[in-house]
Amino acid sequence: MSSLSRARVARRIAAGAAYGGGGIGLVGAAAVGVVLAEVQLAKRHVGNGHSNPPRADGLYGYMYSGQDGPPLRLTMLGDSTAAGQGVHRARQTPGALLASGLAAVAERPVELCNVALPGAQSDDLDRQVALALADTSRVPDVCVIMIGANDVTHRMPPTRSVRHLSAAVRRLRTAGAEVVVGTCPDLGTVEQVQQPLRWLARRASRQLAAAQTIGTVEQGGRTVSLGDLLGPEFEANPRELFGPDNYHPSAEGYATAAMAVLPTMCAALGLWPAEEERPDVSRREGFLPVARAAAEAASEAGTEVTAAMPTGPRGPWALLKRRRRRRVPETDPAPTPTPSP
Repeated sequence: MSSLSRARVARRIAAGAAYGGGGIGLVGAAAVGVVLAEVQLAKRHVGNGHSNPPRADGLYGYMYSGQDGPPLRLTMLGDSTAAGQGVHRARQTPGALLASGLAAVAERPVELCNVALPGAQSDDLDRQVALALADTSRVPDVCVIMIGANDVTHRMPPTRSVRHLSAAVRRLRTAGAEVVVGTCPDLGTVEQVQQPLRWLARRASRQLAAAQTIGTVEQGGRTVSLGDLLGPEFEANPRELFGPDNYHPSAEGYATAAMAVLPTMCAALGLWPAEEERPDVSRREGFLPVARAAAEAASEAGTEVTAAMPTGPRGPWALLKRRRRRRVPETDPAPTPTPSP
């Protein structure tokens, strides 16, 4: 599917979400029988992955305690990828990696709270946002949401999926938190999934990711395409980047995802170098209609989309950036978090 076609579909899904439309199906009805048969076959080969992810909540970058200002507050929301399912050590989870990286960039301690739930779909975000905002005196400085894979595998109507995500972003932004959404990963690269489900899963994943981008940006958040979470690098190196259950990422896989999200998270907080905030034409960065930017981002992992202008010749415009990858810095000699007070 071309980026222009994907942009049109994403805009229709986002519009349906905004105006209460019923559903624009991600998979044609004629393919449902074949898809369901393939899903059952894949389930026999993909590990169950039901072990609880390690708890990583706590304080990171404690050597910066005493610096100006209180610790920054980072909250993770979403599904098993946000929770860190598939690894055994707290420091290997995406929340811990992002908290350590943010502490190093800001030179301030970072307090991590993770309310993500393995197996969650987007309709669980309302509950998670309520947890994140339960203490009005401790609103997060930045929230990272990773959601969407279970919406595709459970065939949630994409308009409903985007409606829940948009509402979550709106509530968090209204409360004063910056929001970064890691959009739906490319499920077409799970090794055990066979054709035609592989093609359909990839198409559905990218359509949902593009629609998520539109919904998020229109509510004042930023998105990062997480195709690499289960994308080309994972397809080429499944033994290294998938965990033991052959579905969730390994420690190396989560580090890859964290490297994609960290620059955007820091930019949202005003911590990234100013010279890197200007669009680089040589990297095909620039201003595009939001639907076109969303479609471009869905096709290339690690791409950021953020709001730019409220209106233009074809509606709202966004800034598309392809941020350089950087290794997530480790701030603590032993980055196991210390409990928050």
